[in-house]
Parts: sequence; structure tokens; C-alpha cells
Amino acid sequence: MIDKGSEDIKPTEGKSLNFLETIIEEDIRKGKNDGRVHTRFPPEPNGYLHIGHAKSICLNFGLADKYNGKCNLRFDDTNPTKEEQEYVNSIMEDVRWLGFDWEDRLFYASDYFDQLYEWAIKLIKDGKAYVDDQPADLISEQRGVPTRPGIESPFRKRSIEENLELFERMKKGEFPDASKVLRAKIDMASPNMHMRDPVLYRILHSNHHRTGDKWCVYPMYDFAHGQSDYLEGITHSICTLEFEIHRPLYDWFLDNLIESEYRPRQHEFARLNLSYTVMSKRKLLELVKDKYVTGWDDPRMPTISGLRRRGYTPESIRNFADRVGVAKRENVIDVGLLEFSIREHLNLISPRIFAVLDPLKVIITNYPEGKTEELNLENNPEDPNGGNRIVPFSREVYIERDDFMEDPPNKFFRLGPGREVRLKGAYVIKCEDVKKDENGNIIELHCTYDPTTKSGSGDQRKVKGTLHWVSVNHAVDAEVRLYDRLFSKEFPDELENENDDFKNNLNPDSLQVITGKIEPSVKNAKHPDHFQFQRLGYFCVDPDSIPDKLVFNRTVSLKDTWAKMNK
Repeated sequence: MIDKGSEDIKPTEGKSLNFLETIIEEDIRKGKNDGRVHTRFPPEPNGYLHIGHAKSICLNFGLADKYNGKCNLRFDDTNPTKEEQEYVNSIMEDVRWLGFDWEDRLFYASDYFDQLYEWAIKLIKDGKAYVDDQPADLISEQRGVPTRPGIESPFRKRSIEENLELFERMKKGEFPDASKVLRAKIDMASPNMHMRDPVLYRILHSNHHRTGDKWCVYPMYDFAHGQSDYLEGITHSICTLEFEIHRPLYDWFLDNLIESEYRPRQHEFARLNLSYTVMSKRKLLELVKDKYVTGWDDPRMPTISGLRRRGYTPESIRNFADRVGVAKRENVIDVGLLEFSIREHLNLISPRIFAVLDPLKVIITNYPEGKTEELNLENNPEDPNGGNRIVPFSREVYIERDDFMEDPPNKFFRLGPGREVRLKGAYVIKCEDVKKDENGNIIELHCTYDPTTKSGSGDQRKVKGTLHWVSVNHAVDAEVRLYDRLFSKEFPDELENENDDFKNNLNPDSLQVITGKIEPSVKNAKHPDHFQFQRLGYFCVDPDSIPDKLVFNRTVSLKDTWAKMNK
């Protein structure tokens, strides 16, 4: 481990310190832990990570980077009944994708199972732990409530010798699951319920993804957490706010097991809560298992893999985490801030293209039949190195159906009978005739164009409306998945009554699948290419795309139309 002095701190430009940075800088100033800063990100491999975990990843790795320290990736793999290698792999992919590197510091709580077991033996020998034969529901009932003492277990006074023998037999697998537990002997009268003889080990006859069948007893998270931090040299153990009440237990274990002066310290911050989103792994797993979504990486899910597939960028998520900041109190962040962060980044990096999602054919009757012009259009006005592309223009083009109204109101500045608009990058056209089918549906517009109004030719003629378009003869068909928010209720976890279900708040219009007409410049696009469909939103190529079938996901609209609809 490398000592880092205060002169190595990277300054925070234009921003005040958050409370964690203040703590760290004070620790460095005092020379605590020799001025080291060592954090860790400790996910459980029992599901895919979501946007709340992304904030924690950015925080832990970001603090280590700012103070020239280190950050470990450690899997809390203490419950083999819920853990899978698939989740381990996905978590590592997510951390890397966000732009962070744990270097050679990849650890697992299971790395320390032998040491944790020895520490449990030490607590038994010191008279500070005992084997309890009672069922879990009775143990929970005996803990009581914070305002009055709990009831001591009848097994609390077992002899050290008997506890050692029973714990060894638990380890060997001689007892069935849930028949016995090892508990710490602390204080059944403590107002902190976590100090009322917490469970340290439970029996689980389950194959572990790393240790196989070696163990029949597994430590609880509270017993593994602080000791794992200690073994890795962690200085600042940063947890979400719900672990604040666990901190006395974290310290109790270390004080009763560790003889050195060095101690990791736990600090808590408010977890990320987003509107129109659920952040419970259990509920997200329910959505996956019951097929309300297509999987953990469904673009409607708040998982990192889902956001990645939808077209979110690592930069946008890191910027979002920075904007949200670090708080001490729970609050709910408007999901619009996350959407703003991705719009802001995609605006800078996304090439502009023409795409028509609800096509209406326009025939330009005075344009020469068989003629094709190649228009040289700018890719991205926000990117000085974005370059240009060639877009074909011909006699027949598609426009959006809602860009035409047969009887438009005064403030409708798009196309109507006798009205003029500019086709972006091309010419001014005028609607001369409307063709309908036998049912009265508009199927085609006949327009004329003014050849003197070609964009870039110096023409000064002004029209109020500008439309995007795609040449009929050159259009590429693409499946376009229009994703929206998964829940229609701002706080989907808030239920009306005990019989209510959060899934009742699912948005029935969270996905629409249509066939769009796209300009040919994108025919070779691949995942995860990003584009702005002009006037429509930001889209990315989905992994389902193959050479003969393009699939696009809508990442986000150009503007926050949701906020307007729900005023």
C-alpha cells in the first residue's frame, strides 16, 4: 500500500466539497491510516446492477481517483442460494463499461471464509457467541422492539465447549438447513435491534459458485462486511444510509476480533431514488422472471445493462451521478435529470440523420422522373470534426404523417393544402393535391417544388416550416422500438393498500414497435452506434440488428415531452 500525503489531493474545481470529501481530507490532514485512501465497491452477485449502483460505483472509484488512492471490487458472495456466475460477469462488465478499473484488486467475501470461520471460533472461545437451536421466526419475535428489552434465548448460556462442538458439526453438515444458527452474545436490551444477539452464521446445504460444496455454513453480511474491509486495508467503507444503524455492529466485530490500531471506518450516504422507477433488486427480478420485460437488459429497465442497450453512454451516467451529488438524507431525484444528462451528451456526439417513422408519400410532380440528386449534408453541427454525408433526393419522398393536416389551424407551420414548407437540406415544396383511398384515408400528397430554393444555393426565401424526409427509392427499412418509461406512476412503490401491487403501475405504452424508413447512410450501422433522428429523438442500434435487418432503440426524445403531458 502506498502512502499518500495531502499534497497529492486533486483539487475540486468550481465545486464545494461534499461531506465525504470533507471527512477524507480531514483524515488525510491528520495522517489517519498513514494518509491512505482505500475504498471498495461490494455488490452482491444476486442480480444485475442498476442506476443506483452506478452512483455508488462512481462515488467509490471517483473518491479513490481524486485522492490518489485505490478502490477494490469485492463480491459479497455469502448467500449461494441466490448467487450466480452470470451476475458476477455482468457486474464486472458494468464496472468496466462505466470506465473504472479495479486493476489487480478483485476480491470475494468467499476468499475469507476460512478466516471468518476462525474469527467465529474466537468469539465462541471468548464467550461472545453461541449456537441457537430456535427457528428464525422465534428469534425475530424474541428480539422485541426498540422501546423494550428482548428475550434472551434459552440457549444463550450454553457452555463454550458445547458451542464449539455444535458449530463444528454445523460446519460438517450434520444438521439440516435453518435448524441452528450461530449468534453473537451482545445485548438483548440494546435500543439498536442489530445489537440484540445478531446471527453470524446459518446452515445452507447449497453449492457455492466458487467454493463448491466445501461449506455448509455461511456468514451473514454483517459478519463478513467489516472484517473483509479490514483484511483488504480499506480506509473508508462507504455504504448507503440504511446501513447507518448497522455501524455499531460493524465496529463491535472489529473491536472484539482485531488487535491492531488500524480500523476501517464506515460512512453512509443517501441511496439514489428515481421517480417513475423501482430500485429493488427483488422487484426487478420479479419483472424479469414473470416476463413483464424481456430480461435484465431490457431497455426499459433501470439496470446498467438495460441503460447501455437503450443507448445511454458511460459519460452521461457519470455526469448524472456528479449532478446528483452526495447527500446525507433520502430524497427522490426526478428521472428527467437522468434523461437530460443523456440528451446533453448525445447532442454532442450523435450524427444527424433523416428517419420517417409514420411515412406518408409525397410525389413532387414537377421534379424530373428518374433523377436523383446527391445532397451533401452536415452530420453534426455540434461536432467540428463531424464531417458530412451524402443523402439522395428524388421525385418521391416520405414525410411524417403528422407533418400534414388537411385543415390545419393557424399555428400549424407544417404542410397543408396550398401551403409551403422546406424539405431540410433540399427544396421548398407546395402541396397541390391530396390523394385518398376508398375509406377516406390520405395515402399520397402531390406537391410541386421550386428549383431556385435549393438549400445552400444562396436563396433567401423564407418559409415557416422545415420537414425531414427520406427518398422513397433509397429508403432503408428498419425496426424501430419506441421505448418510454416503464412505470406511469411517479412513485410506483407507493401502493394504495396492502392488496395493491407495484406492477399495477406499469406503463402499458412503455414499448411500441414500428417499421420506419431511414436514409441509406445508416445501412451498415452496428450496435452501439448512436444517431439523432432529426426532429424525433436520439436512437441507437440494438444488438438484435443483423445486416439485412436494422433494429433501432429510442434512447430518449429530443425534449422532455413527458413532463408536459403530465402537468
